[in-house]
Amino acid sequence: MDTSYPREDYLPMTSHKRDLSPTVVTVGASAPPRDHLIWSIFNTIYMNFCCLGFVALAFSVKARDRKVAGDVEAAQRFSSKARCYNALATAGSVVLPLLLAALVVTGVLHLSKLAQDSVGFFSYQFNTSDDEDK
Repeated sequence: MDTSYPREDYLPMTSHKRDLSPTVVTVGASAPPRDHLIWSIFNTIYMNFCCLGFVALAFSVKARDRKVAGDVEAAQRFSSKARCYNALATAGSVVLPLLLAALVVTGVLHLSKLAQDSVGFFSYQFNTSDDEDK
C-alpha cells in the first residue's frame, strides 16, 4: 500500500470554516401592562374632579382583572383608558383651582384700582355756606 501521499484524516486544515448557525435572539414576553391602581385611588379620594377619578378607578380594576385572567390585550386597553382618565382628573384638579385663584387675584386687583380711582367721586362735598348766596 502506497502511503506517500497524505490521507484526508491527517490533512492540515487550511480553511477555518465557521459554524454558520443562525443567531436567535429571544425577546422575553413584554412586561404586563400597568393598571395605575394607586394613581386611581389617589385621584378618587383626593382629586375626584367630575368623577373622573372614580371612572379611572373602574378602568384600573378592569385592567387588573384582565391581567390576572391572562388577557393582555384587553388589559392594555383598560390600562390606557385608566391612564387617560387619571391624567384628566389630575389636570382638572390642579389647573382649574389655579385658574380660579388667578381670576380672583386679578379681580381683586381690578376692583382695588377701580375703588382708588373713584374715591374722589364719593368724597365730594357740597358746599352749603351762605357766602355763595350773597
